[in-house]
Amino acid sequence: MSITKNAIIRYHALDKCFSNFGRKFSNEDLLKACNDALFEYNFSNEGIKRRQLFEDIKFMESSQGWEIPLQRNKEGRKVFYKYETKDFSINNQPINDFEVEKLKSALLVLSRFKGMPQFEWVNELILKLQQAFNLDSSRKEIISFDANEYLKNIHLIGDLFNAIIYQKVLVLEYQKFDNETSKTFEFHPYYLKQYNNRWFIIGRFPKYENLTHFALDRIVQFKEMNAKYIISTVDFNEYFEDIIGISKPKNATIEKVILLATNDLKPYIITKPIHGSQKRISEDENGYLFSINVFINFELENLLLSYGETLKIVEPKSLQETIKNRLLKNLENYL
Repeated sequence: MSITKNAIIRYHALDKCFSNFGRKFSNEDLLKACNDALFEYNFSNEGIKRRQLFEDIKFMESSQGWEIPLQRNKEGRKVFYKYETKDFSINNQPINDFEVEKLKSALLVLSRFKGMPQFEWVNELILKLQQAFNLDSSRKEIISFDANEYLKNIHLIGDLFNAIIYQKVLVLEYQKFDNETSKTFEFHPYYLKQYNNRWFIIGRFPKYENLTHFALDRIVQFKEMNAKYIISTVDFNEYFEDIIGISKPKNATIEKVILLATNDLKPYIITKPIHGSQKRISEDENGYLFSINVFINFELENLLLSYGETLKIVEPKSLQETIKNRLLKNLENYL
């Protein structure tokens, strides 16, 4: 049986029904309980049919599931379900094969953090879970994450992470690529973000409302200072929703960017959208016309340039001109 989030939701919905001795649950009642739980998790979920319900019950009764002691009481044409004992629940049972597989998947995700500063506890946790649940630790890795373990200053993540958690103001020395000397700032850190295999710390200077960001590999040093921490009210999931990359240009507004992909690029653009706001406009023999709504920044320019001749900027004209000028400069390298 496929191990999915939806399946877990259904099993726990059924468990609640079987444990409820205050009312009777027929097939229709159980089906409604499962679909209500699925809809609560995701309102676009279409739910399940009776066949899936019976397969779920069969799985819960099996040794691969929880071997639930289920009682079926027939009254007329209807069958009502409940546990044989009031104290039974799948939440009280030892871990089963189904949950072992879910735990193994979780360990694969946790292993992404192994070796990173401030996440040394992950190694110990993985070993404890493997020993506690007798998980096979001898298997070869079957999944890889795109991370740059050789990035300069990667060791700073732990201390910056703590500075955010414990709301510490920093004296931060920073040197840009195009500057021979470094500068020192009072900095209030709020958020760590990885983009394009580089890590960035986002925060603000005390005299400015706008957020700023520093690349970790350009930080010379930093230390805590005795100053009142300015608490952020920014929802960073929302903040980055309309941004590709890290930078949000000052006083910029969200713009509708219209792009034309060649028919060769079309399937890649459809299956891996450039941005969450991506919408199809039209498609014909000339290509696939679509739009995104984003802040126009340097990261967006670089992303569009990476598609080369397979992607054309249609609007806005200002972005089209910027990309054109960058291509002409690039062309000069080959003349």
